[in-house]
Amino acid sequence: MNSIDYIGFDIHKKTISFCAKAQDGRILDEGTIPARRTDLSAWAKQRSRPWWGAMEATLFTGWVYDHLKPLAEELKVAHPAMLKAIAASKKKNDKVDARKIADLLRCDLLPECYMAPSVMRELRRVLRYRNLVVRQATRMKNRIAGLLMETGTLYNKERLHGKAYFSELLGSLREIPASVIELLKLSRSQLEFFATIQKRLVKGLRADAGLRERVQRLQSIRGVGEILALTWALEIGEVQRFPSIAEAVSYCGLTSAQHNSAGHEHRGPISKQRNKHLQTILIEAAKLAPRYNPQLAAVHEGGLKRGHRNQATLAVARKLVAYLMAVDKSGKPFQVRASAGEELSKDAQPVG
Repeated sequence: MNSIDYIGFDIHKKTISFCAKAQDGRILDEGTIPARRTDLSAWAKQRSRPWWGAMEATLFTGWVYDHLKPLAEELKVAHPAMLKAIAASKKKNDKVDARKIADLLRCDLLPECYMAPSVMRELRRVLRYRNLVVRQATRMKNRIAGLLMETGTLYNKERLHGKAYFSELLGSLREIPASVIELLKLSRSQLEFFATIQKRLVKGLRADAGLRERVQRLQSIRGVGEILALTWALEIGEVQRFPSIAEAVSYCGLTSAQHNSAGHEHRGPISKQRNKHLQTILIEAAKLAPRYNPQLAAVHEGGLKRGHRNQATLAVARKLVAYLMAVDKSGKPFQVRASAGEELSKDAQPVG
């Protein structure tokens, strides 16, 4: 007889609902636990039999997963979008959700998603915070330009955010309100503050030896900078979990949504089911990489001949994913192999 309990967890900010079921579906125990580490430990110690657990991926899942992982025989995390499709119901509450997750777990139907190691998740949290800081800095730059345009002040767009030019510009302002000058000074100080934070966060990421070696290998691809390499390494996690380039491209949100019914196929815009952090950085990198990488430049030119500029950018982004995957899986720096009479763009590949 199966001696394993199958437990579904429905996690919220302050409480965690659980339901423990036997292999035959009988409810053995259910209730609510305060979302605190001490209460979770006390609850786990009271379990008389070994147990498997499952929970939906949410904002609060990470710390619960890390705390319960050593206490469970096996612990899984479910993909929220796929879980919603499988367990759709008119009646929905915490108790029902916990029961359904337990049922999916014991029937081996749980749509499991990848859970990165805790160390990698910590580094990824730092990188995402850095990206937030950069977005705030961009907003502040736009605010500075907006204040100058509101008052009819002429300025050099390319030099505006340079320290020396900005000081010179402030000194030359005569016919604008004093409040605007004060706002410009405050905005500039915030911009410098954000720049300091951003550099400090990136410096902290460089301190991790394993991550540093991986990033250096990825940067051997011409056109791949430090931030793209960091984002790839931390968002992808273990690259071996992707058996093919097509799956990695889909995960990065570089494929169009497909609707196929009754023999009619329609392709929509790029899918929203993706890793948005990777999608953003890859598309931005694809706009600049062809300037530094002749192979990617050839891909971009070919894309322009077949369609419009956005399609060419997506083609470059997909090729970047192929290069990054090849280097990451091989563990070797990127090199180009060229055969006589063939274009470099057709046979660029990593050695090994």
